[in-house]
Amino acid sequence: MSASLPRSLRALAVAAFTLGAAAAAQAQAAYPTRPVKIVVPFAPGGATDILARLLGEKIAPRLGQPVIVENKAGAAGILGTDAVAKATPDGHTLVLGLSNSLLTNQFLYEKLPYDTQRDLVLVTQIATAPLLLVVHPSVPASTAPELLQHMSRQKGKLAYGSYGVGAYPHLAGAHMSDTQKADMQHVPYKGEAPMMQDLIGGQIQMAFASALQAKPQIDAGKLKVLGVTGDHRIAVMPGVPTLAEQGLKDEAYRITGWLAVAAPAGTPKPVVQRLSEELRAACDQPDVKSRIAAMGFELTASTPEAFAATYKRELPVWERLVRQSGARLTE
Repeated sequence: MSASLPRSLRALAVAAFTLGAAAAAQAQAAYPTRPVKIVVPFAPGGATDILARLLGEKIAPRLGQPVIVENKAGAAGILGTDAVAKATPDGHTLVLGLSNSLLTNQFLYEKLPYDTQRDLVLVTQIATAPLLLVVHPSVPASTAPELLQHMSRQKGKLAYGSYGVGAYPHLAGAHMSDTQKADMQHVPYKGEAPMMQDLIGGQIQMAFASALQAKPQIDAGKLKVLGVTGDHRIAVMPGVPTLAEQGLKDEAYRITGWLAVAAPAGTPKPVVQRLSEELRAACDQPDVKSRIAAMGFELTASTPEAFAATYKRELPVWERLVRQSGARLTE
């Protein structure tokens, strides 16, 4: 503050600043002042929706306000994410999204109505979502290296599925095909369920799929599982080795999709910290832990700072995978 101001004016300025800071602190301490809304940018009934409702139930009593889950599906998560990016940054509107809606879409789409890194602030990464590499029983491979050899010998004859252009199963499959010069055909589906139906029926030969969808089919002998993405085996199928354990150490197989919470940029840092703490406390409850594990997810529940570091580290990997796949979409 300028020393050239008269003493009385300086005193008034200090008082005003102090009152303003006190008012801001009081407003943040009073948070939340109305119901908190968690936007799920996907249709009801999916894993993201189920998890949002479970977490909402857990944090509502601690926040002292109802937590409402609103499904705003469309355009690979863009519509719901955009609504949150443009919401008032006061902590009363959040998004529980996936890595595609919060990270890869910015490389996949020619134009987004928001800037992911500018218009959103990361609150916490709830869980990672490793996927199983599964094949039709007719495929003569029992391990991931054997599959690579098979696809190399069957150039142009195999097809792999995904639940959407630019989704991890597409990017990982494209990477696998490219590195083996296998010229596999990519078959995108409108969701994981129809992809699994065609894989079981033999219309496609391989796919990366969630444990939630694939495990029952594996247990029934309708599919073979060859490995799991990420750096750790998953709790629901501990006997399945990671792809990295089998020698597939490319970063494309070591990263995983994830579920995370974000808020509009400009949300006060104390509010972001409070939300992160409450969500992490909810994730630490035994019933939430078991539900997340049953879905085939790996609990992370990170701090905003840890999530930001993970995001920064993974961002160039996802960008390279999108470019390698050649995928490019318009909204």
